[in-house]
Amino acid sequence: MQNGLPTLEILEANHSFPCSFTFKVIGVANDQFADSVLVAVKKQLTVNLEPVMSSKATPSGRHVSVTIEPQVESALHIHEIYRELQSIEGLVMLF
Repeated sequence: MQNGLPTLEILEANHSFPCSFTFKVIGVANDQFADSVLVAVKKQLTVNLEPVMSSKATPSGRHVSVTIEPQVESALHIHEIYRELQSIEGLVMLF
């Protein structure tokens, strides 16, 4: 991993593009976090399809886990989405 991202080679070896790719994003629980994840991902999509998305609050209610599965075109496209997600305010963990 470089900069916390899986390498392009690993992504290309393990996925047939285009494909659906799962991003897990954990952040501070507030009214905007899940919406911010959706907006960040949609900024990088070339096809106007709504990605599958779900969210779940932690038992303490302090954090929220968002799972989003957009259609991606390439390993580089995955990196572009990761970079967009890294800029979200309140981000705690991304994988």
